Amino acid sequence: MVEKCPKLLIVIPCYNEEEVLDITIKKMQSLLKEMVKQMLVSPQSKVCFVNNGSRDNTWNKIKSNIKTNSLIGGINLSRNFGHQSAVLAGLLEEKADIYISIDADLQDDPQVIFEMVQKYKEGNDIVYGVRAKRNIDSLFKKYTALGFYKLMAFLGVNIVYNHADFRLMSNRAVQTLKKFPERNVFLRAMVPLLGFKSCTVSYDRKQRLAGESKYPLKKMVSFAWNGITSFSEVPLHLVTFLGFATCMISFFLFLYSLYSWMSGNALIGWTSLITALTFFSGVILLSIGIIGEYIGKIFIEVKNRPLYIVDEKVNLDEQSNNK
Repeated sequence: MVEKCPKLLIVIPCYNEEEVLDITIKKMQSLLKEMVKQMLVSPQSKVCFVNNGSRDNTWNKIKSNIKTNSLIGGINLSRNFGHQSAVLAGLLEEKADIYISIDADLQDDPQVIFEMVQKYKEGNDIVYGVRAKRNIDSLFKKYTALGFYKLMAFLGVNIVYNHADFRLMSNRAVQTLKKFPERNVFLRAMVPLLGFKSCTVSYDRKQRLAGESKYPLKKMVSFAWNGITSFSEVPLHLVTFLGFATCMISFFLFLYSLYSWMSGNALIGWTSLITALTFFSGVILLSIGIIGEYIGKIFIEVKNRPLYIVDEKVNLDEQSNNK
C-alpha cells in the first residue's frame, strides 16, 4: 500500500524569512508526517525550502534543520531571481509525483494540502488554492487585487480568480511546464495554459505569523504589469486605437480652427496651442512607452539567460533539471 502512495514535494520559496522560518518548518514537518501516517503520500516525500538570495540568516536556519530532519531539503540560489523563478527552481530540481507550492509565511492554509492531494487522486493534474474572501486585506489592497483580476480577464488573460501561487501540480503538469521557454515568468497565467484537468479548493487566508510582507506596493505593481505585458497583446492594440482616436480628435480640431478663422472669431494666443501640444506629446510618449515595454520583453527573451542558478542543494537528488 505504501509503495503506491505518491511522492509529494512541497516547495516553499524564501526571501529574508528567518523570523517566521522556525514556525513554518515545525508546521510543515508535522503536516507531512501526518500525511505519511495516513498513507496519503510516500515516506520519501519532502518539504523543499528554496532560499532566493536572502540577506539574513534564512539559509543557515534551513541547513541546520535539515541536519536533524530527513523530511526537509533545501536549495540555495546564487542570488535573488524573483519569486516566480524560485518556485520554478523547487519544481524542476527534484523529482516527485506531485508538487505543491506555498509561501513561507503560511498565510495560505497548509491544512488545505490534505484536500489538494485527495483532488489529485480523483484525477486532477492541477489543483488551485483559491481564497474564499479577503477579509484580512486593507480596503486598498482588496480592491486593487480585485481590479487586477478583472483587468486581466478584460485583457484576455486566463487566470484563476483569487488564486496566487498556492497550487498542486502533477509530475505530468510540471514536465509540460518545462517546455515553456519564456524568461518572463508569470505562473498564474502559464499553468492554466497547460489545459490539463483541474479544480479548485477554497480556504480563508490568515494573518502573517511573523516578519513583514516581501511584496510592497511597488513589487505588486511590477508583478501585475509583468503579467499583463507577458500574456496580453491588448495594450498594443490600445496604442493603435489611441493613435486613431487622436488623429480623429486632431481632424475635428482642425475643422473647428478653420471654421473659427473663416468666421473671424479666431483668438491669437498660446493657451490652445500649449494644450494641444501637451496632449499629443503625452499620447506619443505613452504609446512609445508601451511599445518599449514589449520590446524590452523581447530583448530579455532572446538572450535566453537561465531563470535561476543553483548554488547549493542539500538533502535532495543530485540530478539537476536546471533551466
